[in-house]
Amino acid sequence: MKKIAIIGSGPTGIYTFYSLLTNAAPLSITVFEKADQPGVGMPYSDEDNSRLMLANIASIEIPPIFITYLDWLKQQNAAHLARYSVDKDKLHDRQFLPRILLGEYFHDRFLAVVAEAKKAGFQVEVHPNAEVTDIKADADGVALSVNDAPFSRRFDLAVVATGHVWPDEDEATRAWYPSPWSGLMDAEIRACEVGIMGTSLSGLDAAMAVVMQHGRFTGEQFVVNKGSEGLKITLMSRTGVLPEADFYCPIPYEPLSVLTASVAESEIAKGPDGLLDRIFALMVKELELADPQWCQAISLSTLNADTLREVWFEDRKNHGPFTWAEANLKEVERNKRDKRTVAWRYTVLRLHEVVQAIVPSLNEQDRERFKSGLERVFIDNYAAIPPQSIRRLLALREAGII
Repeated sequence: MKKIAIIGSGPTGIYTFYSLLTNAAPLSITVFEKADQPGVGMPYSDEDNSRLMLANIASIEIPPIFITYLDWLKQQNAAHLARYSVDKDKLHDRQFLPRILLGEYFHDRFLAVVAEAKKAGFQVEVHPNAEVTDIKADADGVALSVNDAPFSRRFDLAVVATGHVWPDEDEATRAWYPSPWSGLMDAEIRACEVGIMGTSLSGLDAAMAVVMQHGRFTGEQFVVNKGSEGLKITLMSRTGVLPEADFYCPIPYEPLSVLTASVAESEIAKGPDGLLDRIFALMVKELELADPQWCQAISLSTLNADTLREVWFEDRKNHGPFTWAEANLKEVERNKRDKRTVAWRYTVLRLHEVVQAIVPSLNEQDRERFKSGLERVFIDNYAAIPPQSIRRLLALREAGII
């Protein structure tokens, strides 16, 4: 049997293992997981998250592992789901749910993959509390050092699926946390002035980790505990804006008409000089085809790969972050109810996967231009957050905390 090591048993490791089940011949699979519970992944573990923290992905976007996330949820006990404030009777495939609940799905599906592999004649070993600390590859395969032990395990292939790399937890102090997952979840934060660097979903997660110690959400309001009135949180944003709420669009994505993957490959083949500007010109044509009214409103034809960013954020900066967040939330919820797609938003969302393929082929100057320009537009569009997170943010604002 070919011997394969999978290092990490979070979603990447699980989907890798799942895909290997289609191999014609049974394999020997060994899974190494540094945590004590395999098949969850740090972003979804109950040790690193609270029940308030939402996953930024819904069932419709999650490739099923034998069954969909939604079908798995429907199999769960209503009382269990209620502990996460999830109503079993109101489940749907575009719903954003607590990260810990998604972690339970991945853990259950990991066990299902292991069982199916054994049934198919695979040899399977799963090692929790086993951190691969070094890897040595040579012509004969791959040797692994586990928990700093000498290189004792050899494999034909190794898949490194170690996922997120957070700042070192050792950097954390009682007053400074380099990420929401570097001790903040377990820390006792008094009702003081708190600064959070960043307004992405991770920044809002950090805010949730703090406020959950000083009150509770009740409907559309946040009720502050007696004695916690001194809690004040300042979100510090590089761009001065908040992320927008996740928007309705067809999934799976509809194909692009102008800037397709094959067109991007043709442009790459022409060479790096002028590549970014050629791609931007094709982006403009794609957007003009999809949403001419929006393109005219922002004078897209007069913009370039460097100036689109300023126009993209201009309205939000002029209106103020919380005013914009409230209006955007109403728009998004109305569109989801009516199943209406905002064409320019959806087009940019689909373009990002095509455009990211050109980045390694850009020359040094254009790569820097891309990072400071178009990259920020794509990140903002792609990183739209669950509407419930916006509702909570506005409730904290109304309570005088944020």
